[in-house]
Amino acid sequence: MQVFNNPSKVIITCNNRLASYLQKEVQDLGFSIGRSFSTGVELKASLTECIKLNLNLRCASQILYSIKSFEAKNADDLYREVAAIAWEDLIDFNGYVSINSNVNNESITTPLFANLKVKDAIADRIKARKGLRPNSGPDLSKTVIHLYWQENQAEIYIDSSGETLAKHGYRKHPGKAPMLEALASGVVYATKWDMESLFVNPMCGSGTLAIEAALIASNRKPGLFRMNYAFMHILGYDEEVFFEERRQLKAAIHKNVQAKIIASDISAEAVEISINNAKTAGVDKLIDFTVCDFKETDIPEGNGVVVFNPEYGERLGVHSKLEITYKEIGDFLKGSCKGYLGYVFTGNPELAKKIGLRAARKIEFYNGRLDCRLMEYELYEGSKREE
Repeated sequence: MQVFNNPSKVIITCNNRLASYLQKEVQDLGFSIGRSFSTGVELKASLTECIKLNLNLRCASQILYSIKSFEAKNADDLYREVAAIAWEDLIDFNGYVSINSNVNNESITTPLFANLKVKDAIADRIKARKGLRPNSGPDLSKTVIHLYWQENQAEIYIDSSGETLAKHGYRKHPGKAPMLEALASGVVYATKWDMESLFVNPMCGSGTLAIEAALIASNRKPGLFRMNYAFMHILGYDEEVFFEERRQLKAAIHKNVQAKIIASDISAEAVEISINNAKTAGVDKLIDFTVCDFKETDIPEGNGVVVFNPEYGERLGVHSKLEITYKEIGDFLKGSCKGYLGYVFTGNPELAKKIGLRAARKIEFYNGRLDCRLMEYELYEGSKREE
């Protein structure tokens, strides 16, 4: 089974509402999109091409390479169809395999049972051909197989990523309530930042937004921070392809970044965490970190973007305090950030009203399951307040 050379259907998943940013990333790599949907894109690619995709994409979660689609009414059908695949050509009998799934079939009460049937079919097939069964379990660091089964239609994929791509690998110290790296990339993409002007991130927390901005501006890709993917554990993998892709990533880094990135937080601990994360990402020299109240953040003359990600007030007892904070954010944007574009990412529309500025755009995101908006404010002289 020549999966590394043969093009097949590939599904690239992402968090809900990141698909438009993911689609542009994929197209910028030279791939044609066959279909786009709310949580991903579909295209044709070989498993070798999936190596490039895994190393380059900021907004993706998993990259799934299809090896068989079929009709399955129940678990017996599923086992029979999966056992007919030449797994001995894909998985070493001394290897390790993990199964994950997306299942909606009336004969299945739990996806764990479907996972077990797939695992048994794979292991039985390999044992019949090689005399040994591969080990199996929940660890995603080796071979990962994905089952997509909706009603009577099923499809088996090689999950070429394994551990999610949405975590970019540089954040060793997550800090308090951190924004997922893939989401932070989407937020930076959604702003009108030109990667040359100023990017200011008051209330930076663990620094994810500022670091992602610096990574994007310097063209540092997530593949620089990760040395293990699930595709490495498929028979036929050529490690030289991987190392050549990494060499290309290193060669493509922009050495002379023009943009100035400023990040501040009132917490010295948060700023220390941010600096350590930025050092791991290799962009600490590109970001000016300051310990201060957000209202004291230095806003140089010129233009660019100012991006806030304040608390949303999900915990009891903090809402009234946050009303004051959101009003102060609005006053700071209006009073100190003229000539910039202001952005506030929030999951609380009632608190957003306290900002007191009319949003030019409200860009939809999800943070986990929380429905969020990135509010954009044009900060001209005399910015209009909402009545």
